[in-house]
Amino acid sequence: MTAITALMAFVLWTIVLALSYATYRVPVILAGRQRADHWERNSSEAVDDPPLLQRSKAAHMNCVENLPLFAAVVLAGVASGQSAVVDALAAYVFYARLVQSIAHLIGTSFVLVSVRATFFLIQIALIAYMALNLMG
Repeated sequence: MTAITALMAFVLWTIVLALSYATYRVPVILAGRQRADHWERNSSEAVDDPPLLQRSKAAHMNCVENLPLFAAVVLAGVASGQSAVVDALAAYVFYARLVQSIAHLIGTSFVLVSVRATFFLIQIALIAYMALNLMG
């Protein structure tokens, strides 16, 4: 998997997570059971979503937080002619993201939170390693 392919997979996974809770909310709005502005970000009213949807939204927001870092490093590598640096590790960033997100979707036990934290740190370490290698 090239770095660009890994980046696009990360983008598509982020979209899948966004759609996972949007597909629940749109019919609720269309049926008139909630107003469209019911789920304002950080609203205490949003807790009426089922727990899986709350975790799905949190997993989506985790993707949104890391995607710019990953994209910047991948695109810098490609633009500077150093694709080999990012091609070698970008897929592992995406795989770590998948594991982190799936653990997030499954639940919030101590073990799952530990898995999430571990795979988050793996992503950050890989992104930092690629960035440092691109710099010199």
